[in-house]
Amino acid sequence: MREIGQAFAYGVALRDDGVHTIAVRRGDRIVDLGEQIRSQPALPNGLSEVLGASDLMPLLAAGREIWSRADEAVISVLAADANPSELSCAVQMLLAFEVADFVDFYASRQHSENVGRIFRPAMPDLPPAWLSLPIGYHGRAGSVVVSSTPVRRPCGQIRVGGETRFEPTAKLDLEAEIGYVVGVPSPMGQPVSVDEFEDHVFGICVVNDWSARDIQSFEYVPLGPFLGKSFATTVSAWITPLSQLQAVRVSAPSETDTDLASYLRETRSWGLDLCLEVEINGEVVSKPPHAAMHWSPAQMLAHTTVNGAPLRTGDLFASGTVSGASPDQYGSLLELTHDATKPIHTVSGPRGYLEDGDHVVIRAHARMADGTVVDLYEAAGTVIPATSHPEADVSREHTRRN
Repeated sequence: MREIGQAFAYGVALRDDGVHTIAVRRGDRIVDLGEQIRSQPALPNGLSEVLGASDLMPLLAAGREIWSRADEAVISVLAADANPSELSCAVQMLLAFEVADFVDFYASRQHSENVGRIFRPAMPDLPPAWLSLPIGYHGRAGSVVVSSTPVRRPCGQIRVGGETRFEPTAKLDLEAEIGYVVGVPSPMGQPVSVDEFEDHVFGICVVNDWSARDIQSFEYVPLGPFLGKSFATTVSAWITPLSQLQAVRVSAPSETDTDLASYLRETRSWGLDLCLEVEINGEVVSKPPHAAMHWSPAQMLAHTTVNGAPLRTGDLFASGTVSGASPDQYGSLLELTHDATKPIHTVSGPRGYLEDGDHVVIRAHARMADGTVVDLYEAAGTVIPATSHPEADVSREHTRRN
């Protein structure tokens, strides 16, 4: 059993009495922080208002000085061996913040090259702009869901041979990612520099940005992902503040690029040495390493705003699929099975892509220099069948007749 370090994470729990309350977690220990705050005399410096709220939005917007004081309050609460406000690990967890905008990046060079070889075999592995800037796309904030929410198989238009069909995706995929939660907003027209990353980003979460590869591959030229990505994005219930991750900061590979645009040059490295795990039906099939990500989150944030686009409290941006150099480090089934042409063998049988009933868990942790482990918890979801759709039924009947 690995030793759990002293880092903690914030979340929002639904208590048995129906109250939404801010909770903090370290390992298997969960404390109702909101109840602790509400039962005490008013704390100075605005802490009562932000920690006694029903979600993390007031804390996110409060900024670094309040974040630091909140951390001190949490450490004090967790210092007690026992706490009357402890919650069961089975407590229902809610989405901890209201997602304002969602942006997904494509920051792993290994993943991007793998996808290029599969989807565009006659073209260069990387798109022309890939080494110049963090490539990303705007997703759908309204379909970001908390861990343990079931994910319904989406329908869409799919090209099979020379025929276009409307039907449930046959290539439902997972994507192991890390997400970054924005706290402090920025005004329109004012770019945020790489050195201001810690002033705006509160913390990180684990992400599974589910993908329908057959829908995606038909629709994405020339404007990029749309229905193949927008149906569901799962995030962990627990948000680990950046303050807890200082010891695992590393340089991003892009820092060695002497031709890098000036707005992407970091003076303080914000790559993160994190370890992810991909689990299907209880079996770990991959362990992607986050330290190899070419672009850092500070560079992603700077690129998001360099044209003057504003930040809002609750913005979420994600790394894109985390993949390492070897097959056992790939962060998607597209790569692990080479688009289902080389299925992997699992205890549930061979898998090219996900089947109805599959339970997928993406976990992450960070290992400190002293050997202790900071658990970043999980983004989990179970695939449920597609909703019956008249056009899909017609498409299947047409396929049978022909």
